[in-house]
Amino acid sequence: MNVLFVSAEVDPFAKVGGLADVVGSLPKALRNLGIDARVLMPCYRFINQDHYNIEYLFSFDLERPVGTSVVDLYHTVYDGVPIYFLRGWPFFGEESSVYSEWAFDMPRYIFFSQATLPAVEMLSERLGWFPDVMHVNDWHTGLLPFLIDERRKEDSRWQSVGTMITIHNMAYQGEYAGGWLWELGIPSRDNHDGLVARGLTDNLLAIGLAYADIITTVSPRYAIEIQYPYMGYGLDDLLRTRLDDLHGILNGIDVELWNPETDPGIAVNYNADSFRDKRIFNKRQLQAGVGLKVSDTTPVIGMVSRLVWQKGLDLALPALRRILEESGDAQVVILGSGAPEYDEQVWRLSADFRWRAHAFIGYNEAVGKRIYSGCDLFLMPSHYEPCGVGQMIAMRYGALPLVRETGGLADTVQNYDNDLADHGTGFSFQWQEPEAVVNTLRWAMTTFRNNPDAWQRMQERAMRTDFSWSKSAREYVTLYDQAKARHP
Repeated sequence: MNVLFVSAEVDPFAKVGGLADVVGSLPKALRNLGIDARVLMPCYRFINQDHYNIEYLFSFDLERPVGTSVVDLYHTVYDGVPIYFLRGWPFFGEESSVYSEWAFDMPRYIFFSQATLPAVEMLSERLGWFPDVMHVNDWHTGLLPFLIDERRKEDSRWQSVGTMITIHNMAYQGEYAGGWLWELGIPSRDNHDGLVARGLTDNLLAIGLAYADIITTVSPRYAIEIQYPYMGYGLDDLLRTRLDDLHGILNGIDVELWNPETDPGIAVNYNADSFRDKRIFNKRQLQAGVGLKVSDTTPVIGMVSRLVWQKGLDLALPALRRILEESGDAQVVILGSGAPEYDEQVWRLSADFRWRAHAFIGYNEAVGKRIYSGCDLFLMPSHYEPCGVGQMIAMRYGALPLVRETGGLADTVQNYDNDLADHGTGFSFQWQEPEAVVNTLRWAMTTFRNNPDAWQRMQERAMRTDFSWSKSAREYVTLYDQAKARHP
């Protein structure tokens, strides 16, 4: 079976969030199962074409009511996966970041969807490869299931192509696109009663949910949460009409990339049988490297996160300040950037407690790996989390996650129970209040100090948890078969 992923982000070429991690690793796992999975993404200017051996394939003209655009297609093979890059002036090829302002992002991702179908047809003519299933992701490519539905009416090649859309974050929808869709020649969606009745004909994610054969999201818990108003963000009613087609599949991580046993970026390699090396070498290196007191008995709380409301910064920062004020025996290391107000608050926390806290504003994978391998607790108190990879990486490196019980965090972290010595891989709470984070941190730190045997058994269980893509990839194959079967 041939599957084409279409995505605005793909790791390592362009990454903002978890979308890039999924599309950067799932196709490789699918190819290991015999699926010919390939990827199509925008050719952003900042991608280093020489570094990734990206080569020109062909060009074609894209006719639209606003004029004709010349579209260039490039390609490379990364980690065994064919990757195609689409460039078309003025939308792709000049930008310095993945996303910009709404007024620019809206027409360029509509352009990306419009150019995708002729690009695929050209691939078929030049390379003899045509997808059986198109796997689109989030609002940026939500228009594609509708465009494919329209194309089936005039091109027999598309009549047998199934479609799947994956929701990585329901909060971002590509709404109010109606003017752009009309101006750029997109056919009307007025024949879809579900969209018309709900006033969603100009919402790109809603269009994808309405027309895709199969809908997936990135954890079983999140698939349930988005059926209700709090996390459905106005699309829960539409989604409830598609429950037979909605599936929650837990994301995996690249266990070859995130592997403390082979990772060259940490002080000393270790595994579940030698995780004490984590404390003796990696923790000490982290503490010394950021100017904190080197101490095996002081709990180090780590965060690697986008500094935005979704990630629970309004819960975490007051809680960390309380913990640092009341306890002289706790340390904090934070890596991340995001909203300016949270950047400033993180910097202020590290300045106020500079002998026990340190912050890196920005993102650096090498620093992130040192935090994962060196911290004892990994704090991730998200308000909502479709899946999350930070907690899985932390567990892989033997850092016990402290999370809010939501989405993929609830699906991946087993809460510790004081009365069950051999139960749990982390700590969790429910209430969205700083006090809940404070109390859970106190509980975790007390366990760290007073029950080290239980703590080490939790570390071992966490490190042995299988977060590879193998199981999830097989679930996707089953759903691809279902999508394809709808268009024999």
